[in-house]
Amino acid sequence: MPDPKFHLAIPVNNLEQTRKFYTEIIGASEGRSDTTWMDFNFFGHQLVAHLDRTNDHNSKTLSNHVDGDLVPIPHFGAILDHEDWESLINRLIESEWPFELEPHVRFQGLPGEQWTMFIRDPSGNALEFKFFENPDQLFATE
Repeated sequence: MPDPKFHLAIPVNNLEQTRKFYTEIIGASEGRSDTTWMDFNFFGHQLVAHLDRTNDHNSKTLSNHVDGDLVPIPHFGAILDHEDWESLINRLIESEWPFELEPHVRFQGLPGEQWTMFIRDPSGNALEFKFFENPDQLFATE
């Protein structure tokens, strides 16, 4: 049986900006769409962007400290292999997309050591991308 896939629906302000960001910068492919929503293949998972005409969502106000970083919440993202991690960083730099938190090592020398970075999409949704040099450390406690 294949690994389970997640489905996540997020609010967005502008479908065209969202399409451009997720396909050209993140590298997702577009699936089905309508006039008020669109699907993306987000690293093998289903991400659905729903047009929020109220513009009443604001995820920029919440955060929590994690290993010295002020991490935006809510957030979502993907755990990538080294090649995809480097490719995404290069696309972000080439497109001059701003980092919320630049790529760096978190939990260095500790269980769960990982590379991490945060960005925001055009609607302000926070995304975290991670890379583990040792994938067995994903859920490490010791």
